[in-house]
Amino acid sequence: MKIGIGSDHGGYELKEELKKYMIEKGIEVVDFGTNDLSSVDYPDYAKLVAEAVINKEVERGVVICGTGIGISIAANKIKGIRCALCSDTYSARMSMEHNNANMIALGGRVLGVDLAKEILNAYLSANFEGGRHLRRIEKISAIEQSML
Repeated sequence: MKIGIGSDHGGYELKEELKKYMIEKGIEVVDFGTNDLSSVDYPDYAKLVAEAVINKEVERGVVICGTGIGISIAANKIKGIRCALCSDTYSARMSMEHNNANMIALGGRVLGVDLAKEILNAYLSANFEGGRHLRRIEKISAIEQSML
């Protein structure tokens, strides 16, 4: 599995921890930055990771800002992205199983490292169930298409 990851300064420390964790688990990680604690704008990093997901450079994406809110909103502006803000393992698993989320967002200032790892595991180990859920994803895509 190949995962893209990116953050602003508020998510930098958690990004580094999760990147190291995934590499230790044998997951290939593409880091889109940021590379230190200097203040940066989260939409820039959401866009980089989301474009990599859309272009199939990575299978899924993980984006992190202070709360996860802003970076998830920014990622969801990219056509074809379904980025779920997750703060618990159940939501992370359901985001993939029912919503086929191709990205998740996490809050670097609101989640501890251990919980963030559990959320990441729940998301990465889940698979889209299809069936009735596919119909709903297709409706989301139709809404997105109608807004062009």
